[in-house]
Amino acid sequence: MTTASHNSALVLVGVNHTTAPIELRERLAIPAARLADATRTLVHQPGIREGLILSTCNRVEFVTLQDLTVPNGDAAEDGATPDLLRFLHEYFTLSAAMLAPHLYEFREREAVRHLFRVASSLDSMVVGEPQILGQVKQAWTVGRQVGAVSTTLDPLLQRAFSVAKRVRTETHIGSSSVSIASVAVDLARKIFGSLQGKTVLLVGAGKMSELAARHLIQHGATSILVANRTESRARQIAAHIAAQSAGETEFESGSESIAGAGCTAEVIPFDALYTEAARADIVIASTGAPHQLFGRAHARRFMKRRRNRPMFFIDIAVPRDVDPRMNEVEGCFVYDIDDLSQVAQAHHADRHREAAAAETIVTTEVDKYQARLESLDQVPAILALQANAEALRQSEMARATAKLAATAAPLTPAQQAAVEALTRSLTAKLLHPQLKALRNKSE
Repeated sequence: MTTASHNSALVLVGVNHTTAPIELRERLAIPAARLADATRTLVHQPGIREGLILSTCNRVEFVTLQDLTVPNGDAAEDGATPDLLRFLHEYFTLSAAMLAPHLYEFREREAVRHLFRVASSLDSMVVGEPQILGQVKQAWTVGRQVGAVSTTLDPLLQRAFSVAKRVRTETHIGSSSVSIASVAVDLARKIFGSLQGKTVLLVGAGKMSELAARHLIQHGATSILVANRTESRARQIAAHIAAQSAGETEFESGSESIAGAGCTAEVIPFDALYTEAARADIVIASTGAPHQLFGRAHARRFMKRRRNRPMFFIDIAVPRDVDPRMNEVEGCFVYDIDDLSQVAQAHHADRHREAAAAETIVTTEVDKYQARLESLDQVPAILALQANAEALRQSEMARATAKLAATAAPLTPAQQAAVEALTRSLTAKLLHPQLKALRNKSE
């Protein structure tokens, strides 16, 4: 049983935080600006009918509908996977030897199950984090816009969204706001014991920074600096910080510092990042920059200005914003997203029971999805059986009518109608057992 037809197969290939180190994941990461181009390139590969790319800080996955036949018409035993692997090698300029040990592959039912689990945040570094569903929806939107997601992947993705919603509604897996950003803040709090009186610099003003700011305020941070290439976006984050802290926003477009009841947020111009960063005790970096923003030379300058007071960098960007070799500078400590996985383990124990309930929902939904596909497979068979029977009936009617016309008077309209009704009734009764069996199989 294949997902779309007997000539195609659903194949999902990817890497994630459990199979590949961050050094490889950042080589495979596709920024939002390049996602449409990458998706178009994917579906232009021979043998790939539809495709979708999910690229996040913890995973890069390629969901494809592939032809089961190669150009010479012979069935490909592996579902044309070489076409997908060739795309990975060429698009990312990575050798097979570098990729192969870290890739996982799922087909048909298992690919459906994996996609449902990913959308429901059961395969995340932090089980229950809500951001992954939005990222899957973004990949789906881009795929539809470029014409890469259509008759098979579109209903599959929409079903995945429904499953994720059911998991959120029927379990408490997302009862408390947990995300990579919240784990980063937990790590900062454990490092210092308390965030009271600490200055935190957010570099990047995306969703991760916004979530990090929310958790920083909850844990008592009193001074937050925000830097982003687009300064207006940094100001939006600062305004949200003030609103969360004070219940209202004290913000004027010309001001740089925004005060809340227990927290101040200050916008740092991006071109002043390296002169102002030394003020921060904790730097949380989550930009989409294609290159690292902080290196060892920066660390030495920061430590000199801070008179060797410790400075912690929590890098939740992929590709990374912070050179891990900054750890070699005394007083400078760097944690990347893989380091956060150790902190995230504490959340898994608390959510084990809810995750088990969510897994049951996913299994049920996979069964329902497969049953629907099988029922769709029966429809052509039913229609074909009915069409063949009707063709035979009409052929026999024509032959009988011709014989009668040659040996006796033609049938009257009433007689013709009676014979038509008789043959239709006989055909329906003869077909009934076969049609009933096919419909029962569909149900």
